[in-house]
Amino acid sequence: MGRAVTVATCALNQWALDFEGNLERISRSIDIAKRQGARYRLGPELEICGYGCSDHYYESDTLLHSFQVLAKLLESPATQDIICDVGMPVLHRNVRYNCRVIFFNKKILLIRPKIALANAGNYRELRWFTPWNKARHVEEYFLPRIIQEVTGQETVPFGDAVLATKDTCLGAEICEELWAPNSPHIEMGLDGVEIFTNSSGSHHVLRKAHTRVDLVNSATAKNGGIYILANQKGCDGDRLYYDGCAMISMNGETIAQGSQFSLDDVEVLVATLDLEDVRSYRAEISSRNLAASKVNPYPRVKVNFALSCSDDVAVPTCMPIQWRHHSPEEEISLGPACWLWDYLRRSKQAGFLLPLSGGIDSSATACIVYSMCHQVCLAVKNGNAEVLADARKVVNDEAYVPEDPRELCKRIFTTCYMASENSSQDTCNRAKLLAEQIGSYHINLNIDAAVKAVVGIFSVVTGRTPCFSVYGGSSRENLALQNVQARIRMVLAYLFAQLTLWTRGMPGGLLVLGSANVDESLRGYLTKYDCSSADINPIGGISKTDLKNFIQYCIENFQLTALRSIMSAPPTAELEPLVDGQVAQTDEADMGMTYAELSIYGKLRKIAKAGPYSMFCKLINTWKEICTPREVASKVKHFFRMYSINRHKMTTLTPSYHAENYSPDDNRFDLRPFLYNTTWSWQFRCIDKQVNTL
Repeated sequence: MGRAVTVATCALNQWALDFEGNLERISRSIDIAKRQGARYRLGPELEICGYGCSDHYYESDTLLHSFQVLAKLLESPATQDIICDVGMPVLHRNVRYNCRVIFFNKKILLIRPKIALANAGNYRELRWFTPWNKARHVEEYFLPRIIQEVTGQETVPFGDAVLATKDTCLGAEICEELWAPNSPHIEMGLDGVEIFTNSSGSHHVLRKAHTRVDLVNSATAKNGGIYILANQKGCDGDRLYYDGCAMISMNGETIAQGSQFSLDDVEVLVATLDLEDVRSYRAEISSRNLAASKVNPYPRVKVNFALSCSDDVAVPTCMPIQWRHHSPEEEISLGPACWLWDYLRRSKQAGFLLPLSGGIDSSATACIVYSMCHQVCLAVKNGNAEVLADARKVVNDEAYVPEDPRELCKRIFTTCYMASENSSQDTCNRAKLLAEQIGSYHINLNIDAAVKAVVGIFSVVTGRTPCFSVYGGSSRENLALQNVQARIRMVLAYLFAQLTLWTRGMPGGLLVLGSANVDESLRGYLTKYDCSSADINPIGGISKTDLKNFIQYCIENFQLTALRSIMSAPPTAELEPLVDGQVAQTDEADMGMTYAELSIYGKLRKIAKAGPYSMFCKLINTWKEICTPREVASKVKHFFRMYSINRHKMTTLTPSYHAENYSPDDNRFDLRPFLYNTTWSWQFRCIDKQVNTL
């Protein structure tokens, strides 16, 4: 009868401009899909060139090499007798489009350009591509000679069309189109399309996965149908981690779920589904059928091929499953760890160096590296030959087999406690104990000699010697002396990153890890060019609150008991003199606000798009039980003063793993001026007027 269709989707760890590697991963996914009986294979968005090419999309080389890869795929025996759906940029009539190229047996069936481009947050697709605005319209696309020689075709359909096979009808969406209010799957479903496909380049954000899953399931809940989603995974060259989650859904229920975090470069999901389940589901939705009778039809590209077999009565079909979501703490443990592994192996460095202060932030960073080592050992244990090969290259040992995370940590992870006369013995002990428990190669050093030398140069030149405020110095002197310590630590971190392995008789250098959290960056509570200045920062997009919860998760899941004392200690920079041997300086006192308040300010500023006045208006209601309007006004003004004074620091912020939608990352996500009128005179006057009224 021909009713059980077998389809495949995948999550691929593509890398921008790595055409050779991208081709290998695409080919492997097609081969796996075929071996598992699939007759249609869907891949991620722009998988041929890699999603994160950015301004390289302007280059003709990117288009040329994409077509060269496409030619290889068309010629490959692996792509025969299966409909292949791949993503690449295409230039049509001198306009660049983000496209799906769908082909079968060396013939291109359809080039489908993206209709709704992603242009918010980290996405800038309108910078490089143009949306296809001709609904249900198809034009002739003249193929380049390199493709003509393989397919024997001179032109192929280009535009908004669907595929009609012998047994069903397929329609494509591309990433953002699922999130749009007028998603194409609505009209396509009304026009009889039974299988919807979505190739995505969707990156990880804490607590985001359920939104994507809900959108996919709801796409077929009201209209019936099969929805297949593919996504990129891994770090393809920048701050984002694409988190897989390939899935197949039918009639509002999840049928197959891919992993969100994994070190597997290629993951393929295959499912067999009954088309009659779609047809019977739709049959009783009278409102859908009434709307379908009035729909404007899509152009159909006929394909002389079926996704089902003629005799498939005995073929088993897949049943719905319950999607398992990770907790935010699990996401922090896994996402940044996978991102670090991709960065490490692709940068061809020999490991990481982390200035470990004994505080929550640097300890959380250390735990993420330890989690990465766990993932590597687990992947090798499960037979992942690629991870094993990469691990051997990182440690420069062709016979090495990583089995113990602590032993791997010792080889690739160096931690360094940089003490000064203002450091307490407590933080030194905490850092040492944590290093012992995770297995890192740990260094203790003292920076006092370097600090005295730098301050001595200043004194010789100026004839003045600055003092801390506790010794009678001004606030300017106090801050300058703190900054000297912080910046010397950055210089020493890079020195030890370059030469520590040399002193141990090992080749290579280390990547320096930063550990400033998203709230500190937002407030500017860091020294420009201090230890927050590093090669990469795995926690730069994570809030202090989430990091504390993550530390508790590590205590329970990794049995890192050293973290208990770190959790209970008040956060401190330890840059001012001790009082009776004890730390007198704390972060929240220095900042004039709590970390919990900072998270609220950050979400209102970025996500709720609130300026000073709007933030005040929202908070007088939110905090009405704990603050007077005048107190709220004072808090809001203080935040905006500090934020604007320190905004310039965001221009040099270390590239950080993107995890929060209120990140102040100045590179691409949060575009603001960095020279403000920090008096906010007009805005603050509006607040004062409301305070007086209230």
